[in-house]
Amino acid sequence: MLRNNLSNSSDFKHEDGSVFSQTEHNIVATYLILAGMISILSNLIVLGIFIKYKELRTPTNAIIINLAFTDIGVSSIGYPMSAASDLHGSWKFGYAGCQIYAGLNIFFGMASIGLLTVVAMDRYLTICHPDVGRRMTTRTYLGLILGAWVNGLFWALMPIAGWASYAPDPTGATCTINWRKNDTSFVSFTMAVIAINFVVPLTVMFYCYYHVTQSIKQHRASDCTEYLNRDWSDQVDVTKMSVIMIFMFLVAWSPYSIVCLWASFGDPKKIPPAMAIIAPLFAKSSTFYNPCIYVAANKRFRRAMFAMFKCQTHQAMPVTSVLPMDVSQNPLPSGII
Repeated sequence: MLRNNLSNSSDFKHEDGSVFSQTEHNIVATYLILAGMISILSNLIVLGIFIKYKELRTPTNAIIINLAFTDIGVSSIGYPMSAASDLHGSWKFGYAGCQIYAGLNIFFGMASIGLLTVVAMDRYLTICHPDVGRRMTTRTYLGLILGAWVNGLFWALMPIAGWASYAPDPTGATCTINWRKNDTSFVSFTMAVIAINFVVPLTVMFYCYYHVTQSIKQHRASDCTEYLNRDWSDQVDVTKMSVIMIFMFLVAWSPYSIVCLWASFGDPKKIPPAMAIIAPLFAKSSTFYNPCIYVAANKRFRRAMFAMFKCQTHQAMPVTSVLPMDVSQNPLPSGII
């Protein structure tokens, strides 16, 4: 493995180039700086609200809290290093920095996808199979959340261990899976990642949210107003949020998957430079719209957010109904939040 690492380090020196002008790099850097600031601020607000208002600390919302941590991880580590390299005109943190940067981005990205899948499963069980959903314990939720993090760690470490490798991409200012070394290891790794961390999660999301939508329509048509003991306006919110979740998941990760498939089965040198930079930027963009979709869409959370901004006390925040993302009533231990 040491010999492979030394070989990769040698190859790295020859791959550290850029196909963009400095002006184009500056534009990308500006975007990364602004997006990073928005993402960090919005996700810190999310965490602050969960810390301030204990009634929001449910096992279901623990998934959202972990999602915020993945977004903060990408925004606070990945964005600054990439922006600094763009301003520099090429990757400026060396071989070790490339491994750390790419590994952490894969780690947080794959964990985020896993957490989104857990959200879909939670929505499905809670709404379509409420008897099963009510039996979900804190330990069950923690197991699912831990599984998402372990999945991210596994795929982040594989290129470092020798299955594929990390190197600067054609833009020269960011690191990712080495497209230029189009060998069997790269192809097998890419196909495994796409199958396990894109196709499978997307299939689960479509299945879960399709049945959630059908269940809501069925019970709404039958005027079953006591179904799951929640307002139908809240049920509509869940449906809308579900559609947006699937759509934004596709928007964020489809370009990156297409580029990976192109590099696997075509000529990586023919990938347009614009697509090479847009694909990872789209994937990273989920860090600043996630808070809006997965948390701000929750009416209870919005009331808590407005209460916090108005410096209202804990008792002053109105809570009138059980909302979709707060069905589970088993509070998490305070140490988990």
